[in-house]
Amino acid sequence: MFVLIPILLTVYLFWSRQRFGTLRFSSFQLFEGISSNSGMWRKHLLFGLRLLALSAIILALMRPQERNALQELNAEGIDIMLVIDISGSMRAMDFKPNRLEAVKRVAQTFVTQRKNDRIGLNVFARESFMQCPLTTDLNRLNEFIASIEIVNEKFDGTAIGMALAGAVNRLRDSDARSKVIVLLSDGRNNAGELDPITSSELARDFGIRIYTIGAGKRGSAALPVQTVIGVRTVQVQVDVDEETLSRIADITGGKYFRATDEKSLAVVYQEISEMETTEYSVREYVQHAELFYYPLLFALGLLVLEYVLERSIFRRFP
Repeated sequence: MFVLIPILLTVYLFWSRQRFGTLRFSSFQLFEGISSNSGMWRKHLLFGLRLLALSAIILALMRPQERNALQELNAEGIDIMLVIDISGSMRAMDFKPNRLEAVKRVAQTFVTQRKNDRIGLNVFARESFMQCPLTTDLNRLNEFIASIEIVNEKFDGTAIGMALAGAVNRLRDSDARSKVIVLLSDGRNNAGELDPITSSELARDFGIRIYTIGAGKRGSAALPVQTVIGVRTVQVQVDVDEETLSRIADITGGKYFRATDEKSLAVVYQEISEMETTEYSVREYVQHAELFYYPLLFALGLLVLEYVLERSIFRRFP
């Protein structure tokens, strides 16, 4: 129907150029100096109002609507415990600026992507420390991750078995569809009363799957060391116990990964995220609010304005 608008405009412009006499005068002296087009803008304005009103009526006939959709989400989440090594070797600079800072950034990205899951955080060195229990408040969890620091030297060590046992203890009574531990370490177990294999067997018995990540380049890495003359950088041998980490993952049905830089670490977390998906169904409720009366009221206002102008200040004589 909008095609009518340019057609009507063309017809109007054609007919407005035609000259039709209305009154006859014996002389035109009374009209000398008066332009024949001096009042035509009023006529054009009135036609423009009618055309605009017609456009608004056509718009109302299109029945514009506002769509309000409400989604009801039924999700079965996964319970995940992040277990992160904070021993002194995490200062190594084969990741930028160091292993721990890179791990924190990637872990925060991983947490942000897990919208429907409960996630907790456990850190360890010689001892295991529960930083955050299982929670759905992922923003708060990311704040805990950001606050992680390298452990004091007197607590230095790598108690992988104890860290796993602490995470298993948090997950064992969970009724989640899937229970997962993501363990990241850059060394081998050298502290604690419980060995990693025993802890992984406990995890298997409680239906918990463990994904293990060995962080650090193969060979040696630069490590800042405090000396009497200040901080010096020395090269230390990377000592990731890949055999044990692989066995932990195999016992529980998980998988072992090796991350040698931040990019590969991000790929590892992304792969874990894809393997541990959350199933959910969505039911959508849609409401439509009618909006046709807005252009209709606008058209009515234009027609009233055109009617008033035509019969008052734009009135033609005769």
